[in-house]
Amino acid sequence: MHVSIPSPGFGTFKIPDDGTAEVSVREAIKAGYRHIDTATVYANEAGVGKAIAEFNRNDIFLTSKLWNTDRGYDSALRAFDKSLSLLGTDYLDLYLIHWPANRKQFGDKADSINAESWRALERLYREGRVKSIGLSNFEQHHIEALDWTAEIGPMVDQVELHPGFAQEELRSLCSSRGIVVEAWSPLRRGRAIDSPELSEMAARYGKTTAQIIIRWCIQLGTVPLVKSTHVERMIENLAVMDFELSDADISVINAFEGGRIFTAPDEAEF
Repeated sequence: MHVSIPSPGFGTFKIPDDGTAEVSVREAIKAGYRHIDTATVYANEAGVGKAIAEFNRNDIFLTSKLWNTDRGYDSALRAFDKSLSLLGTDYLDLYLIHWPANRKQFGDKADSINAESWRALERLYREGRVKSIGLSNFEQHHIEALDWTAEIGPMVDQVELHPGFAQEELRSLCSSRGIVVEAWSPLRRGRAIDSPELSEMAARYGKTTAQIIIRWCIQLGTVPLVKSTHVERMIENLAVMDFELSDADISVINAFEGGRIFTAPDEAEF
């Protein structure tokens, strides 16, 4: 099954379920977003679901993610059911394993835990309850370890990716396997914005520095996930399809240094 992923996507990390998530997602969809990304651990699936219920479900590409405490075959299936219930829908467009089990926490059992979680996602996919399945924060060796048992290959890997951390090797591996890379925190939580090079590009293209970065992500072949609770910013972050960065400008951004801003998957202890 070929599934098209709308880009950019609208992320909901740290948008609370106190009415804010519902309002933000509603406004995002009104602004033109058709790809909404949430997760069990964001604790806002209910609000996201209420917003989506006001629109044609078939027009929305909806993602959620399996949290770490629900890894494994049976627990992953139960967690998926709970997410569907909270979201008020009978299917997801994409379901991801949020973080790989790593050797730091699980030793030699890490690969088998990931394999069992993946087996659950394969079942959900075969049953038609999710249209596509994938990974989040999986590095090259985590993906390769799945080869021993996976019957269906991952379709997506959602990872930290931004100027200063372009994930070239991982993107190359994913490209060779037909895995779509989604970029979380593409603006480096605002820290990527303050750059003379980006400011110069923004002036030259008549765009904001945020729009330059989002466009860079798209031209790398990734799907950026952007987030804002402000309607003007939502609209601004979508307005990136009417220009194209030159190869020279892409190269300049690719050369930025900075590294990760969040925990490396093999070091995670949550």
